[in-house]
Amino acid sequence: MAPLADFLVTHLPLPNVPYHYTHYVVGKTPLSTTPEVVAGLVGYLVLVFGLREYMKDKQPLKLTTLFQLHNVLLSSGSLLLLTLMMEEIAPIAWKHGIFYAMCHQSSWTRRMEFYYMINYYFKYWELADTVFLALKKKPLAFLHVFHHSATALLCWSQLNGKTSVSWVVITLNLAVHVLMYYYYYATAGGAKIWWKKYLTSMQITQFVIDLFVVYFATYSYYASTHWASFDLPRLGSCAGTENAALFGCGLLTSYLFLFINFYIQTYKKPARAKPLVNGNSTANGVANGNGVVNGHAKGH
Repeated sequence: MAPLADFLVTHLPLPNVPYHYTHYVVGKTPLSTTPEVVAGLVGYLVLVFGLREYMKDKQPLKLTTLFQLHNVLLSSGSLLLLTLMMEEIAPIAWKHGIFYAMCHQSSWTRRMEFYYMINYYFKYWELADTVFLALKKKPLAFLHVFHHSATALLCWSQLNGKTSVSWVVITLNLAVHVLMYYYYYATAGGAKIWWKKYLTSMQITQFVIDLFVVYFATYSYYASTHWASFDLPRLGSCAGTENAALFGCGLLTSYLFLFINFYIQTYKKPARAKPLVNGNSTANGVANGNGVVNGHAKGH
């Protein structure tokens, strides 16, 4: 049976596009340069906080159908991308081992690079989450806004750094997003979801695994290069630039602490009177009022 990627290429009427739309070429691929990325993320912040100010004296918009469509597309898109990435990397891991799949330069295949690009562009699509919050007059929590903008920056940095371990972080993130965006789709339609607390736990578990993997990959790189003269245990080096690795380690570490704090604030603190915002109760600055942080990512 042909892989899903081959099936899609063969059976879908895909147009011929320039090389830099299917391969990451700095300066030609959209949103690949520092000025473009900075302009995009600054524009995002200006837009959402501008909308918040604009909506202050206006009634919140419902936008239920549009919001559900947004979420079901992101959930199904995340599932498709997750499937494509796993069918590409699984044979490499099966044949050569998990360390090879995570660290060897040949794991950065042409298809994986294209999937990384799609995942990166998903991060800009996901910025619409915050636009919905602003138009609905929901609180713009720091964690939500920071996580959305920083994750787009993280994906861009890993594309530039060609870190082969990226697929581990991204596939975990996509798996969480399949459930998370389904959750938002369902609850927007009035469904009662009992597992929202466990979704937050999944988000935290994702970052714990992420950190173990990226710190291990970064250690492997340094143990085989800068620390080669020391008698350290090592399996080999990991592909990718130092700046991308260090930035990924630092940002993912901040995510873990921020999400643990969110979990404690939301689920562990004693119940107290909740302030009313436009007739709806909100607690602890939760971005959407449902006890789940939208947009993991999210990780990469």
